[in-house]
Amino acid sequence: MVLYRIRHGVKEDEEFLWEMLYQAFYIPEGEPRPTRDILSDPNIAQSLNGWGRKGDTALIAITANHTPIGAVWIRIFDETNKTYGYLDENTPLLGMALLPDYRGKGIGTALLGEMLKVAKESGFSRISLSVDPNNTALHLYEKFGFKKVGVDGTSWNMVVFFK
Repeated sequence: MVLYRIRHGVKEDEEFLWEMLYQAFYIPEGEPRPTRDILSDPNIAQSLNGWGRKGDTALIAITANHTPIGAVWIRIFDETNKTYGYLDENTPLLGMALLPDYRGKGIGTALLGEMLKVAKESGFSRISLSVDPNNTALHLYEKFGFKKVGVDGTSWNMVVFFK
């Protein structure tokens, strides 16, 4: 069992968020991971470039010794700076990942549950995301009520509505 807690992200977490963006890529078993150069692809870099603007919100899972092990974040986009999973300028886009050693331990479930509460309390009516349908995280998103609303390349765009 991993002892951890969840805290709100701060500007100084940006470097860790970039690592989490890299970790969020779904790589089929047996396939090599892309190099970190993939983060400079404009469609991917949009996810975090200029982090800290209005509406940027992150939650960070940390161990007892304050080491970050996972993150979930939401960000608003518009037609001029959209990325994978974009629906509209009123729907924040969600990203999340855990370091490999911490997956499958319930930490992602806790992070996602907390972020959905934060987003709802912030007045959003829904959140979107993009996920490869072969990614095991798909089951987590479905468990929280995310539904497929479209396809973008090989990934599904999904959305959850708040009641």
